[in-house]
Amino acid sequence: MKKLLLPLALLLATGATAQEQRPTASSEVEYNQYGVAVKIDPLKVEAQDGFLVFRSKDTKYKLWLDCRVQADFAAFYGEDKDYDPIGNGASIRRARFAVKAQITKDWYGEVDMDMANGVFELKDAIIRYDGFRNTEIQIGNFKEFFSLQRNNTSRYLQFMERPMAAQALAPSRHIGANIKWAKKWMWLSGGVFFQTIDALETRTSVEDNNKDYGRNEGMSYTGKAVFMPGWNNPDWGLHLGAAISYRTPKTDAEPKEYGMSRFSTRNSTSINRKKYLDTNTIPNVDHDLLYTAELAGYWKGLRFETAVLANDTHIQSNAPEKVDTRTKHFWGWYAQAGYLLFGGKQRYDSNGAKFTRIQRGRSWGDLELCFRYDYLTLNSKNIKGGSGEAWTAGLNYYVNNHVKVMLNYQYNNNDRYANGKGKLFVGHDETGAPTKDPLKVVEGKNRAGVDYHMLAARIEINF
Repeated sequence: MKKLLLPLALLLATGATAQEQRPTASSEVEYNQYGVAVKIDPLKVEAQDGFLVFRSKDTKYKLWLDCRVQADFAAFYGEDKDYDPIGNGASIRRARFAVKAQITKDWYGEVDMDMANGVFELKDAIIRYDGFRNTEIQIGNFKEFFSLQRNNTSRYLQFMERPMAAQALAPSRHIGANIKWAKKWMWLSGGVFFQTIDALETRTSVEDNNKDYGRNEGMSYTGKAVFMPGWNNPDWGLHLGAAISYRTPKTDAEPKEYGMSRFSTRNSTSINRKKYLDTNTIPNVDHDLLYTAELAGYWKGLRFETAVLANDTHIQSNAPEKVDTRTKHFWGWYAQAGYLLFGGKQRYDSNGAKFTRIQRGRSWGDLELCFRYDYLTLNSKNIKGGSGEAWTAGLNYYVNNHVKVMLNYQYNNNDRYANGKGKLFVGHDETGAPTKDPLKVVEGKNRAGVDYHMLAARIEINF
């Protein structure tokens, strides 16, 4: 027993001596959980317009939380009684939690995730270097700089959902690297991007394509230029932008759909889950070429925006003989405007080339009246994915810097080919029975297809 106790006693004595020699909390040197000596900087805790911020005295280090909750409600009516019914419903459209940090003067990091309706999705995961003048070098998972509607954060959208053309034809978040340069009235961006990274299903497809078939992930090259007359004027400004993106097939599709493209969208609503407009998979794709031109601006309480978005899907020249190798062309456009009724001002972020938080006109808030028309066609050559248009009116109540209430009325008009890949009724045949086949529809051009009305509301809080 003495032989066993003696080494234990020596070990404890040695540990006590080492502990006594380690600097205490009152010393100038502290140790982190990994045993590394670290420098301690006191932080100031403050609420910046209601957002929790921790920052050092010299402001070179700053960490803050950026969270958002959007609760949506929608009711639908007016669809033909013989067509597929549309269910009313409610949804947590977004439940976002983000941590953002300026680590040093030149280095920035961000993690942003969404847990809406109990489904986890990674949104932004960003590493950024700002050490070059007027330049940002960004790596990670983030939105490609392509469409103004896509790049505008959802907290500052004028309508509950983006227009159909932006949803179907504008790329969103992908892993990649991007360089952005902005100075006064000019803004330039260029990047290379790879896969979509959002949820488990997508990641499984990427891994299966890699493991089972050894397929390359595919790449996209996206560039954008924006000119901003009035960039430093608080009362007015213009945004003139154009972007282009060359995209090869990616492995974030199921292995059996590798080498294909697909474009689809809902009618500017998230609660009606039917995708009336859908090209289905287009095989033997060599590359897609996306491009857009946009004009936007503001004058005091007025904000307006319009854009044309298009895509050309190029088929492989060595495709099988029976494949239609003609280039497919899909396109759409939208125009929208909103006006603050009680003296508020619209605001624009020239460094991000997008709109930002409004300035309210009254102590109790402000009201914004908005109108929009949007159109999209996914019909081209032998592809009949459908076309549709929507008229939307909106009323936004900005309660304060954090709370926003939105009301939307929308009328949707789809053509006979907007049948959700052949799954939805779009008209009646010569016997009077409802049919999903657009070639059997006997209704005239202006009556065929699914038309309906929507009333929707959202309450949102940002903190």
